[in-house]
Amino acid sequence: MTPLITAIQQVGVGVADAGEAWQWYRRVMGFDVPIFDDHAEAKLMTDYTGGEVHGRHAVMALNMAGGGGLEIWQFTSRTPEAIASPPEPGDLGIFAVRIKAPDAGAAHKWLQKQEGAQVGPLSEFPDGPGFWGVDPYGNAFQIAEDSSWFGHTDRAVGGVAGVVIGVSDMDKAVAFYKTVLNPCEVVYDKIAVFEDLPASAPNQRFRRVVVRKKVSPHGAFSQMLGNVNIELLQALDHEPKKLFANRYWGDLGFIHVCFDTLDMDAMKKRLAENNYPLTVDSGGSFGMESAAGRFAYVEDPDGTLVELVEIHKLPILKKIGWYFNIEKRKDQRPLPNWMLRLLGLGRVKD
Repeated sequence: MTPLITAIQQVGVGVADAGEAWQWYRRVMGFDVPIFDDHAEAKLMTDYTGGEVHGRHAVMALNMAGGGGLEIWQFTSRTPEAIASPPEPGDLGIFAVRIKAPDAGAAHKWLQKQEGAQVGPLSEFPDGPGFWGVDPYGNAFQIAEDSSWFGHTDRAVGGVAGVVIGVSDMDKAVAFYKTVLNPCEVVYDKIAVFEDLPASAPNQRFRRVVVRKKVSPHGAFSQMLGNVNIELLQALDHEPKKLFANRYWGDLGFIHVCFDTLDMDAMKKRLAENNYPLTVDSGGSFGMESAAGRFAYVEDPDGTLVELVEIHKLPILKKIGWYFNIEKRKDQRPLPNWMLRLLGLGRVKD
C-alpha cells in the first residue's frame, strides 16, 4: 500500500526573533540548509490569528544528517505572546520536539558545552537512551537515538524525528494519529510515574503511548526525512492546560507539526471519512519564497494543529534558479541520494 504521508517534513516554532533563533539552531542543532527564508502575510491562517491577516518572517531549514526540518516563525506585525506559565508534560499541544542522534551520550556531551542549551541527565526512554533539554527560548527538546540516517555532519545531532504531544483522551488521540500516519504501529503503551519526564510535580502518573512510522520507500524525500515517532502523553493526576489557549498560532512555542504528503486530495478524503475535516486548504500551489506546494491544516482531537504539505517545487541552488520540480514526477519513488545531497550546496555557515 502506497502511504499518503511519508514522514515529518518540519515542526514550526514561534519565536520573537527569527534571525537570532535560526543562528542558534544552525550553530548548535545543525539546521543550516535553508529551504525558504520568506517575508509575507499569513492570509490563509486568519482563523488562528484573531480574524486578522498578520505579517510574518519564516525560515525553514534542514539538517543534512537527515530528519525533518524546523520552520522558525516570527510575527512581524505584532509582538508574539508567551504562555503564562512554562509548559509541562501532558499540557495539551506540542510539548517538545524530538531531535535524533546517532549516539545519545555523545550528543549529551556536545549540548552541555553549547551556550544557551539547558540539558538534563541521560535517561532511558521507552525506545532507548536519550535526554531532555530546553533551548534559549524556553522550548523543550528530546534527544533520542534513531536508526534512520541520511548522511553525516559535524554536529552530534540530526534533524527532527518526532514530537511529544499532550492529549486529554488517549484513545481518541491514537485513533487520529493512526489515521493520519497510516500505515504505522503503536510500539509503546504504558501507565506509570515516569522518572525521565521533566515534570515539576513529583509522583504524577501519565499514560504514555508511542506511535511509530518507519521510513518509507515512497516519496521523493522519504530517505532523507526518515522515521517518525509521535509520543503522546495524557496526564492522569492533574488537569493540563492548553498551550495555545487565548493565544495565536505563531505565538511563542511549537505551533504545528507538518507531514510530507504525497496526495492531498486522497488525504483530505481519508480525513473527512473519519470526521477530521481540513480547517485550512490552500487548494492550489502556494509559494514560500523559492519553494512551492499545496498546504492544509487539520486539528487533532485537542485542537493541536497538524500541517500537511504536498511539495511541488523545492530549491537546490536559488542563485542560479536550480530546483526540484516534484509536481511533474510520474511516480513516488525516492529521489536518488546523490541528488538530495545537492540541497547541501545551499548551506549557510556562521
